[in-house]
Amino acid sequence: MALIRADDSISRRIAAMCERVNAAQVADEYFYNMPVSELHGGSRVLIGGREMGMFASYSYLGLIGHPRISAAAQAALAKYGTGTHGVRILAGTLPVHVELEQKIAEFKGTEAAITFSSGYVTNLTCVSTLIGRRDYVFSDKLNHASIVDGCLLSGAKFVRFRHKDMADLEARLNEAPAGAAKLVVSDAVFSMDGDISDLPNLARLCRETGAWLMIDEAHSLGVLGEKGHGIEEHFGLSGVVDIKMGTLSKTIPSIGGYVAGSAEMVSYLRHQARGYVFSAALPPAQAAAALEAFEVIDAEPWRVEALRRNSRQFIDGLRRRGLDTLNTQTAIVPILCGEDEAAYRMTSACQNDALFVLPVVSPAVPAGLARLRATVTAAHTRDEISSALDIFERAGRHSGVIS
Repeated sequence: MALIRADDSISRRIAAMCERVNAAQVADEYFYNMPVSELHGGSRVLIGGREMGMFASYSYLGLIGHPRISAAAQAALAKYGTGTHGVRILAGTLPVHVELEQKIAEFKGTEAAITFSSGYVTNLTCVSTLIGRRDYVFSDKLNHASIVDGCLLSGAKFVRFRHKDMADLEARLNEAPAGAAKLVVSDAVFSMDGDISDLPNLARLCRETGAWLMIDEAHSLGVLGEKGHGIEEHFGLSGVVDIKMGTLSKTIPSIGGYVAGSAEMVSYLRHQARGYVFSAALPPAQAAAALEAFEVIDAEPWRVEALRRNSRQFIDGLRRRGLDTLNTQTAIVPILCGEDEAAYRMTSACQNDALFVLPVVSPAVPAGLARLRATVTAAHTRDEISSALDIFERAGRHSGVIS
C-alpha cells in the first residue's frame, strides 16, 4: 500500500481533488469518464445500456464510422500492423506518414507539414521549440491549456492579453524590447466559448510589429470556411498565418496533431522538437484514417454546409428559449448556468431525458460561469436538434437556469 503523507502539499492537493470527486459521485453529480459503448450514426450513442442523443462530440462533420475512412484504416492495419518500429526520425516513418503530411500541407495551403502524437503535444512542443529565453510570447487569455503549457515550458517572457482585445495586444507588443523575437498565439475557435478569433487584426498587428503568428485550428478545421479549410478561408486571408496548428482527433476522426507552414520551419521542428524526435510515430491505421478524412472533406462539401445549417438552428433555438449561449458563432455552444451546482443539476436533467451533454465548471472556467458545453454536428437531423432543444429548455427550467 502506497504511503500517503498527509503533511505535504502534494498529499493535500491529491486529497482535495479526491474529496471533490467523491462528493460529486455520492451526490450523483459525477458525469465524467463515462464509457460510450456504441456509436449510432454519429448523433446517438449507447451509454450504460441507454441510447442517448449525443451533443458532446467533436466529430463536427460526422466522419466517425465513415466507410471510406474505416476502410483506409483497415487496409493500413492489414499492410503494416498495429504500430511502427519507433520514433519518426529513426525507424518509424512509413509512406502513409509522408502522404498524410503532404495532404495536410496541400489542404492548408503551405509548403510542408509535420505530425505529432497528440494535439496537446503539438502545441506544447511547437511553442517551446520555436521560442526560448529572451523571446516574448503573447497568448489570448482564453487559449487552450496546451498553448499555455507550451508558453510556460519555453522559458520565454509569457504575456497574456485580454480575450480578443486587439488594443491590449498592440500595447503589449509595443512594450517588448526592440529586436526581441515575438510570437503571438491564439485559438481560431475558442473551445469553451465557441467564438472566433479576430484574424484580420491579429495578422495586421503581427505584420506591423514583426511578430510571428500561430493559430490553433483544433476546433475550426472542417468548421470554418466555405470548404471547411479553416480560419484563413473564413476571412479570405490566405497565407497570413505563419504557424498553422491543428488536431487529427476532432473533425478528423483519428488521433494526433499537426503543424503546417514553411518548409524551413517544418524541417527545423522535425530535427529539434522533442515531441517529434522522442515520441513514437502515429500508428499506421490512424495515419491512414486521417489521410482519407481530408480527402472526404473535399469530396463531400455538403457536410460543411450541413454543419453550418445545424449550428444556426441549434444556437437560434436555444436563444429563443431564453438560454444564454454567450457569443458563440460555431458548433461549440456554451449554455451558461452560473454556479457549478446549477450546471450539475441541468446536466442531470438532460441525461435523465436521454440527452448526453457534459458540464464545464471551475476551475476550467471562472467561478460563476459554469456551463454545459454542447456541440452540434453535421450528422444531426433537424428533428434531433428540435427534440434536443425541448430537452434543454425543460432541463433549464428544472434546474433554475431559466424561469
